[in-house]
Amino acid sequence: MPIDERDLLRRMFDAAVESAQPAHALPPFLPKSPTGRTLVVGAGKASAAMARALEDHWQSDLRGIVVTRYGHAVECRRIEVVEAAHPVPDAAGVAAARRILASLAGAMRDDLVIALISGGGSALLALPADGVSLSDKQQVNRALLASGATIAEINCVRRHLSAIKGGRLAAAAYPARLVTLAISDVPGDDPIDIASGPTVGDPTTREDARDLLRRYAIGVPASVAAFLETDAAESIKPDDARLANAQYRLIATPQKALEAAADVARTAGVTPFILSDSIEGEARDAGKVLSGLARQVATRGQPFAPPCVLLSGGETTVTVRGDGRGGRNVEFLLAFALALRSVPGVYALAADTDGVDGAEEIAGAIATPDTLTRAFEHHRSAVNDLERNDAHAFFEALGDSIVTGPTRTNVNDFRAILVTGG
Repeated sequence: MPIDERDLLRRMFDAAVESAQPAHALPPFLPKSPTGRTLVVGAGKASAAMARALEDHWQSDLRGIVVTRYGHAVECRRIEVVEAAHPVPDAAGVAAARRILASLAGAMRDDLVIALISGGGSALLALPADGVSLSDKQQVNRALLASGATIAEINCVRRHLSAIKGGRLAAAAYPARLVTLAISDVPGDDPIDIASGPTVGDPTTREDARDLLRRYAIGVPASVAAFLETDAAESIKPDDARLANAQYRLIATPQKALEAAADVARTAGVTPFILSDSIEGEARDAGKVLSGLARQVATRGQPFAPPCVLLSGGETTVTVRGDGRGGRNVEFLLAFALALRSVPGVYALAADTDGVDGAEEIAGAIATPDTLTRAFEHHRSAVNDLERNDAHAFFEALGDSIVTGPTRTNVNDFRAILVTGG
């Protein structure tokens, strides 16, 4: 049976997103009810959906508050859901973080605190440390996002400018038992990088944060520079006694999402190969590298024979050079198409599993063997659009954008390169 390339790519992406939906990913990881109260806190693009799944499967009383991205709320009965800005924090996020900390005041040893943590929590759970203003954090955050720094590097700085991240939320929950249920959106699934690790110990130091700012030549407000010189900037360390009652459970990961997509491919008679769930680096560089691999598969049958699909995840970065409408997934895809130069039988999809690539309410796009030809017909220059970081405009003009709306989950980038063999 002939392969409908676009349909197969989209079904693989949808399966990856579905695998990380809290409604079925969260219940198997629920802890036992406590003898005391159950308090719920949370932050991230999936936190509202996680709160709803928790309510639907929790038999005892509970109450709490979570913060999610604007437009990602889900109606809950007992857990309050508030919305704030992402990727640059706003005053609503600061207010939510203060309320979340305050909700844990008076937590007792017999109580259970359930923390619902997912990608996006770093910006949404925004509580600047004393002496650092919201505008200071916004300035540093914007500069980091445009610098090409990895998410681990960005989150290191965020942890040391925060009054709630870097284990500080866990410290506030002590002496209650703390169980974190997390959806990973970071390469390697390291808990300190998922929402900047509000409930886990942080092995990095304020010296590390200062070094990163120097490495990327990021100028910071005087208040930030002064704060990073103080002991107050140090995060909670892994051996801190206040973490003794804390547990961490990953309920969904990029690897599980890729495996779900692989199952769809097999059913369609296409052999899947998972290259990696943690690809990092410049998006356009990753596009060039994977285009070379796709070309070898398509023209030489090496190292894999068509029909096959090459699956990968992770989180690439974009060093912003232009003033266009871009995101790391579409930047990857445009660089991929340019480097591939219309090799027959190669199709690709790149999208963010949260439904938002960059600042656009567009998840990503699809590239086909005739992408560059159709772009010429639409008077689009792939080279110019890539230089301007304007890949959303490029694929939108071709009708190849993927728009999902808020998926209310997040296991980060998803890439599928389908090689049909002709």
